[in-house]
Amino acid sequence: MKQANRLRRPAFDREAGVAIAQALFHENGYDAVSIADLTEALNIKPPSFYAAYGSKVGLYERSLERYARESALPLNKLLSTDKTVAKGVEGLLVAAARQYGRHKHQRGCLVTEGMRADDKDAREVACKLARPGITAINDWLMAVCPESADCLIDFIVVTLKGLSAAAYQGMPQRRLVETAKIAAQVVATHINT
Repeated sequence: MKQANRLRRPAFDREAGVAIAQALFHENGYDAVSIADLTEALNIKPPSFYAAYGSKVGLYERSLERYARESALPLNKLLSTDKTVAKGVEGLLVAAARQYGRHKHQRGCLVTEGMRADDKDAREVACKLARPGITAINDWLMAVCPESADCLIDFIVVTLKGLSAAAYQGMPQRRLVETAKIAAQVVATHINT
């Protein structure tokens, strides 16, 4: 009697799982995604989930890192020292508005929205990942207009967070871009006064 060959399930692809989780977190936010949601989307059981990612926060961190690698704004191009403050800020804010509103379901900035998570560990992971970008913007401002850098970094970060939140809540990309341009005009006025 021959033993029937069992069909083996293909090996679980952890990186593909990170991409699936990233989309889920981006669309719904960290707090709204449960372990059950993740295991169902990844088609794995909870023990396999924990073996692959350690925890929900562990998978979230990997998702944020993947998002940052693929979707980070090109700050070195947008904020070159040969640009005026007004042009650099406008380029940054408009690029962010376009990016935050480009997808139908995955709107806003995954990292920025993560900074508002109710879960303290998830919030800390997102804040840690946001720091290099904020530092790069601040360093550029210190190089091109040190006298206004402190005020402007706060204005820019608050504006980026607001654009992300508005995109997440469904504001059309066209209106996000218009808002970004108005914010850039405020900066230009501030610099010229």
